[in-house]
Amino acid sequence: MREEEKKPTSTIRRILKQRWALSAIYIASAAIILAAAFLLQNSFDDSAKDGKEESAETGKNYGEPSVEVNSNLETIKMPVADADKSVIKKQFYDVNADEKAQEEALVFYNNRYEQNKGIDIAMEDGKSFDVKASLSGNVTKVQDDALLGNLVEVEHEDGVVTRYQSVKDIKVAVGDKVKQGQAIATAGKSQINEEAGVHVHFEIRKDNIALNPLDFVDKQASAIQSATEAEADKEETPAVEGSEADKETPAVEGSEADKEETPAVEGSEADKEETPAVDETDESTDLESGTDEEGSVPGEDTTEESDSLKDSLNQSN
Repeated sequence: MREEEKKPTSTIRRILKQRWALSAIYIASAAIILAAAFLLQNSFDDSAKDGKEESAETGKNYGEPSVEVNSNLETIKMPVADADKSVIKKQFYDVNADEKAQEEALVFYNNRYEQNKGIDIAMEDGKSFDVKASLSGNVTKVQDDALLGNLVEVEHEDGVVTRYQSVKDIKVAVGDKVKQGQAIATAGKSQINEEAGVHVHFEIRKDNIALNPLDFVDKQASAIQSATEAEADKEETPAVEGSEADKETPAVEGSEADKEETPAVEGSEADKEETPAVDETDESTDLESGTDEEGSVPGEDTTEESDSLKDSLNQSN
């Protein structure tokens, strides 16, 4: 038994005593290590490829125009680099403003007056300046127009659009994505408002309804949505309008008319005035004629009664 147990051990020792044994062991170990490293590398490459495919699937529409998710968090800015050196040549036409302000906000062209749908901004020195994007968004319209002085329109979230008119040297095209503060054109002139000189006509529209830009400058873009919703709530309040109408009900007017035109009351007053005259006439007639209402004479009745009493006394005697 001892001899059999010693045989395997002796065989291993014989192999290890060979010159090539250690080299073979090193090579085998290196091969195992390299094979393990290769397998790990392949597994990492496969996971990286899967990640790339997923990202490519997610961003396959990356090249298409899109609006930034956080554009509503941006603060609306004036479309100029230095707002402190700018002046407003013509204000927005506000239907709730006084008559003088409304008159100053009218644009006269070709013997016609037009309401100003935005504000006309110029520099104090009258020189040209870069027109900046008031908000980040996508350029949806670039139009050459001598009357308006060319036009650039940028679309934002929730149906909000900013428009820049009376510009030249336009630096953007339809489909471009612009960031807030990016130069999109240079201020120029327009035929419709020549008196403003070199300026930019700036508009803010919500669902194609012009709003006063000065009401939203230095406010977040989300304020436009809140303001339009509040305005819509004011317009759609039938209960309030009904209460106002109830204050002027025709029933009240009818009662006033009834008070003024009441024939029954007038008739009673007439009766009061006319009836005493009739009674007095009847009484005076009865007194003058000496008869009662049945036409009998009071004196005759008393005489007949006295004669009958005398006859009865005589008969008793």
